Amino acid sequence: MLSDIGTYILNLIDSLGIFGPLLGCLLIFMESILPVMPISIFIALNFYAFGNLYGFLISYVLTVAGCNVSFYLSRKILKNRIDILTKKYEKNKILALIKKMSKMKLKDLTVLMAFPFTPAFVINIAAGISKMEFKKFFFSTIISKAILVYFWGYIGVSLIESFQHPINLIKIVVLLIIAYVLSTIVNKKFDLDRR
Repeated sequence: MLSDIGTYILNLIDSLGIFGPLLGCLLIFMESILPVMPISIFIALNFYAFGNLYGFLISYVLTVAGCNVSFYLSRKILKNRIDILTKKYEKNKILALIKKMSKMKLKDLTVLMAFPFTPAFVINIAAGISKMEFKKFFFSTIISKAILVYFWGYIGVSLIESFQHPINLIKIVVLLIIAYVLSTIVNKKFDLDRR
């Protein structure tokens, strides 16, 4: 059953014909704007369906475009409204976040955006409503999203291939159990959870 999942995904995408790549493009693009969409799955499917090179290119170009469109829309639609709301309150957490985002250095922003579990839409909106220059955000997305897309593509393809070879999933489960047991032993020895 597990070995049929990868074949099913490929057959589904093949049956879409030209709409397969278009669907992949649309989903990757929309993920940067809508928070409920899992980019890791879409990137993995693009890599698996279109190969490493085309899967990477489709995912990379569209996630960069989506992030920059999200930044632009936040700047044009939300920034003035947020500025008005935050001026009423001097000690506002949103205002503090906006100030931190405005002062963030390119290297820090790039690392934050490249981290696989950082929600892209939050960074896009926060940067858009801050005073950050578009050029800084743009170059950060160009650099960081290449790393992010490669990471999720590699992990995703490996996971899909694991479904075809269930022994890999068993190894992962065993490693997770070992990690759990070791963390329990270390916690008992050093009493780390008491705080």
